Amino acid sequence: MTVPSLPLNDGTTIPQLGFGVFQVPPDQTAETVATAFDVGYRHIDTAEMYGNEVGVGQAVRASGIPRDELYITSKLNNGFHRPEDARRAFDQTMSNMDLDFIDLFLIHWPLPTLYDGDYVSTWRTLTEFVADGRTKSIGVSNFQSAHLDRIIEETGVIPVVNQIEAHPHFGNESARAASLAHGVLVEAWSPIGQGATLTEPAVVAIAEKLGRTPAQVALRWHVERGDIVFPKSMHRARMEENFLIFDFVLGADDMAAINAIDRGPEGRMGPNPDEFAWIP
Repeated sequence: MTVPSLPLNDGTTIPQLGFGVFQVPPDQTAETVATAFDVGYRHIDTAEMYGNEVGVGQAVRASGIPRDELYITSKLNNGFHRPEDARRAFDQTMSNMDLDFIDLFLIHWPLPTLYDGDYVSTWRTLTEFVADGRTKSIGVSNFQSAHLDRIIEETGVIPVVNQIEAHPHFGNESARAASLAHGVLVEAWSPIGQGATLTEPAVVAIAEKLGRTPAQVALRWHVERGDIVFPKSMHRARMEENFLIFDFVLGADDMAAINAIDRGPEGRMGPNPDEFAWIP
């Protein structure tokens, strides 16, 4: 199975399917990522706040896979938005992973009610990490339309991706449209809505019709929208299931049926980025 690579606005590319390690215990991360590599995944998404960057780095170094065939993402801890703190945090990420570079580094949350509302200087600081070659690309996560507009207007630097909550119950169309309007690709976290969308009659019916699982149908819906997805599982069989989504397509009627189960803002399962102010 070949995973498509999508072009980013800085001239690099990103695999459309990846593997997420949110809530993977640190002492199980290296083994879990090694299994994902064995299944065929080449794109790994972690974060400073997940506490498992060390295990990701261990798996990368032990894999024997050429580094240019892997795509590794991490994200800035919410507690380190001030420029000097962000620099130290990124130094720690590089030390944790023990890699020459990472492919993508994100601001994890905008936190507009903290740091005197200043996430622009944080974004400007991330550009330094591209300049010194330690990351190839930078992006954001959980940014709303106004957050995107502001950092682009004030710095002139456009993120390559915006990683947002998105799934059939919450398409997050406003943030998605704002991202795409700027040439920013959308990464979908919680792409199957923490499993809640898998019992939806429309999803189940499409899965039965196509001889697929509901998870494969939900992930394929993302792919056909152009989203980048990285489902997480610690079970090899589920990893394999989630990987097999590029050998079938959904029809227009199927896409419309899944779009129809969107609950709008009530479908959001995670925090609202305009209000979220958590620091670990």
